[in-house]
Amino acid sequence: MRRGTALQWLSLVGVIWLQSFNGTNSNFPAYSSQLKQLLSLSQLQLNNLALASDAGKLFGWFAGIAAIYLPLWLVLLIGSTLGLIGYGLQYLFLTHYITFLSYWHIFFLTVLAGNGICWINTVCYLVAIHNFPYHRQAAVGLTTSYLGLSAVIYTAAVGAFSTKPSKRAEVYMLFNALIPLIVSVITAPFVRYIDTGKPKKVEHGFFVVLMITIATGIYAVASSLGPLSSMSSPWFKVVGVTICLTAPLLIPMGEFCFGLLEEKCCINRERRVCDVTTDADEVELEDVENWLKDQDNDVENWVKDQDSDVVEGKEEIRAIENIGAKLMMKRLNFWLYFFIYITGATLGLVYLNNLGQIAESRGYLKTSSLVSLASAMTFFGRLLPSILDYAYSSMVPGPASILVSMVPMAASFFLLMINGSNLSLHVSTAIIGFSTGIITAISVSTTTELFGPKHFGVNHNIVVANIPLGSFLFGGLAAILYHKNGDGHGKCLGLQCYSTTFVVWGSLCSLGAFLALVLHFRTRKFYLH
Repeated sequence: MRRGTALQWLSLVGVIWLQSFNGTNSNFPAYSSQLKQLLSLSQLQLNNLALASDAGKLFGWFAGIAAIYLPLWLVLLIGSTLGLIGYGLQYLFLTHYITFLSYWHIFFLTVLAGNGICWINTVCYLVAIHNFPYHRQAAVGLTTSYLGLSAVIYTAAVGAFSTKPSKRAEVYMLFNALIPLIVSVITAPFVRYIDTGKPKKVEHGFFVVLMITIATGIYAVASSLGPLSSMSSPWFKVVGVTICLTAPLLIPMGEFCFGLLEEKCCINRERRVCDVTTDADEVELEDVENWLKDQDNDVENWVKDQDSDVVEGKEEIRAIENIGAKLMMKRLNFWLYFFIYITGATLGLVYLNNLGQIAESRGYLKTSSLVSLASAMTFFGRLLPSILDYAYSSMVPGPASILVSMVPMAASFFLLMINGSNLSLHVSTAIIGFSTGIITAISVSTTTELFGPKHFGVNHNIVVANIPLGSFLFGGLAAILYHKNGDGHGKCLGLQCYSTTFVVWGSLCSLGAFLALVLHFRTRKFYLH
């Protein structure tokens, strides 16, 4: 049983690694200005490339269907191969190994790479939910929080391998193409469904993962913005990130070692070593089996006590209804949820996609550090629901949590409109990244709670299909207003470049908060019970 539990935790470690390197679209702001210059793009064309990555999510439901009929390792490799093709050909074009790509070729290659992200994410969600069914919010929240660190990881890696700023766009493309494929090949054997039989208490394991995750986030912030940012070399950052990502291996290794110890001692029941009393130690090994039989009732009571929390946790897998995509799209709750997501998490993602141009228009040149800040705060935002799930045994209402997250996000957009200081840019970016992370993490469990776990793979990919729609509408509006206020040569400087955009975005986010309030009142009876 211990070995089965070790495999269960090992699958979670694999998901953490996949998520850490799967956010290839999140590092786009770090090299977008350089890409714009290299390809002689207008702001609208550049925005369309950001849209293209999100547009891949329109076909994310293919991954959900594939996961039903294909083995997960194959779904994983398909997703990473799509990224290899999408980013790999762009790398060859930027390095002049091929010259026949047009702008629209690059656009569709970016769509392909964006779709590959959906395939890997689908595998990660399904494995986390299946292998930890009674702690799915903690499992999904912890693993998806690492997706928010992707930009930090890639920025550190690019800084270590590329000393020429003019070549960094090329290095980003190369890493985006190769690293997810390499990690997928490494993790494919153990990122799979694990059946450990009767569920065991895993709170202690989650506590250790939580502590490691928090330490990882703190290190990411310190290495990006704190004293470590200027004092340490890029390779120091890479080594630090590597240590943080390998640290969760301690849990499956510990479970495996305990399993070997139990087998060696001929202990046939799962129990803590510390529960073996001094009297039991004096019993000869050949009498252990008889002693256990004599104490059968006591052991059974002990097991019941240990598993009581898990049995009670069965209530957590309940849903309002368990329906497929067709019925889901006929529900009012779905459309409320859809528009809440598009004016919340999607709007935050659009802001982050445009962060490079927003910073440049305000005269702020340290775009990489700002992107790292946004990535780190998104990480902590994704992590917060897991902390709450660990701390409280009761279910945290998804719509109410989204509402609380959207209010400060709306305020941040208005702050950006009225204040042009670098401090307001940092504060607003941190809040928007944090809120976006919370909503993104909560949405996984909220989709399950509203529409059931049975068709989650397809249902959630339909929900997140709002991302390309929002990216097209909100990002396109920003690009048009940017061009309108520009100098005629594709550049715009000053607060006026995005002031109207921030008013519109802030108003839409406020509307989304109101819709979240409506959905909360419609579902509050379910969460109360």
